[in-house]
Amino acid sequence: MFDPIQIAPDDDFNQELVRQVHPPDWTNPTPDGRYNLVVIGAGTAGLVTAAGAAGLGAKVALIERQLMGGDCLNTGCVPSKAIIRSARVFQSLLNSQDLGIEINPQTASINFSQVMQRMRKLRAQISQHDSARRFQDLGVDVFLGEGKFLDRQTIEVSQQKLTFKKAVITTGARAAVPEIPGIKETGYLTNESVFSLTELPARLAVIGGGPIGCELAQTFARLGSTVTLIHSHSQLLPREDPDAAQLIQRQLEADGVKLFLNAKTTHSTRIEREKQLTIASESQTIKLHVDEILVAAGRAPNVEGLNLERAGVEYDSHSGIFVNDYLQTTNSQIYGAGDICSRYQFTHNADFQARIVIGNALFLGRSKTSRLLIPWCTYTDPEIAHVGISEHEARSTGIAIHTFIQKLESVDRAILDGESNGFVKIHVKQGTDQILGATIVAAHAGDLISEITLAMQTGTGLKRIASVIHPYPTQADAIRKIGDQFNRTRLSPFLKSLLSKWLKWTR
Repeated sequence: MFDPIQIAPDDDFNQELVRQVHPPDWTNPTPDGRYNLVVIGAGTAGLVTAAGAAGLGAKVALIERQLMGGDCLNTGCVPSKAIIRSARVFQSLLNSQDLGIEINPQTASINFSQVMQRMRKLRAQISQHDSARRFQDLGVDVFLGEGKFLDRQTIEVSQQKLTFKKAVITTGARAAVPEIPGIKETGYLTNESVFSLTELPARLAVIGGGPIGCELAQTFARLGSTVTLIHSHSQLLPREDPDAAQLIQRQLEADGVKLFLNAKTTHSTRIEREKQLTIASESQTIKLHVDEILVAAGRAPNVEGLNLERAGVEYDSHSGIFVNDYLQTTNSQIYGAGDICSRYQFTHNADFQARIVIGNALFLGRSKTSRLLIPWCTYTDPEIAHVGISEHEARSTGIAIHTFIQKLESVDRAILDGESNGFVKIHVKQGTDQILGATIVAAHAGDLISEITLAMQTGTGLKRIASVIHPYPTQADAIRKIGDQFNRTRLSPFLKSLLSKWLKWTR
């Protein structure tokens, strides 16, 4: 039996979530001999590792101290995309006059409580896939409690000792909180607490202009908050293509988000019922009064309390545990996967790293993480999706590229959908049609990027993409059009002259 975990608000949906992913009546099994694999952390990487290994016949233990499903289910992908959907629908209604639909913007409204209730309902529904009982039925010994290493081959959880042949650390990461004087006393939200809101903050400050900050700033602005975003860089989404980031910046401003770029929050304090931030930029220092503060300024790995020193696993508090290309830690019998050790903190990356761990740890595999081709998507509206190298990376590494751009304003379906604010940008190795990277800005860029990812994975170039028939009209036709652009570059003046002479001769 365990101290019960309670998630605010304590309604039927959150109670169902807890019953699935940290049941209060759970009884840990009694360890029986050595495990082939012990997994610490039941987020995406841990769940995929445990289920995959058990399915192949391994004796597996899975340890989780909080909620199974990790960030993705409980405080990340699932809840955020649920409320993003509500915000997008409302924005579409406000813009519907362009489509010939009469909606009075003055009477259209959002029931924030119901938006959040829908999110909790869907999260509870999805949680069955990550539940303790499901994994028990898959043959995994599920232990709820704090796991820590006693030595290089033993882990303790809830006063029981588990010995292992191999282990994998998949404890993930959490929201990092910048050292702003007064921030702890003032109080703040992170992605781990913002989805417990039941009332819409009238005024919201977002600290951080990365993917989480931009997604939630836009969403809360569309849901009705007055949102101010403070970012320490000159560009939102610093990892993204500058043209893409600039487009998203303009969209956020159009949605009513006030931006402070190249700015720093120097102090925070509470004044009666409101919160005050002091923001310093190159040109001014202002006092910002808000009702809530959302901190979205990066992630910190969950390395505390594991006794990693006893296991011979080296780490630091900023980048997590150290792993090689095979995902082995400095103890070759212990592996890492997911946010605890990867610079790419995405659910799909954690999934495929887990697959590498299964093969390498249990079956003498030699798969390398450096061979993974990892796309990603930021779910603003429009979305930004990316795979491979960027123009900046190409320049810094001395790779000569040729870049092709297809704006959506010239793609029929995007025009018809009223979603022409975006582009497809593809980089090829100069002198060839080999795709090295791409960025897409579109309403459904996360869906479109997979065609390019597949092409890169299989060595399919732009020439062949141009020959693939795409249904008309679709926004994916933008990718085929770039194939046509490439083919036109192959028509040199000499070849055009020959073709012209041939056509005249054959008339």
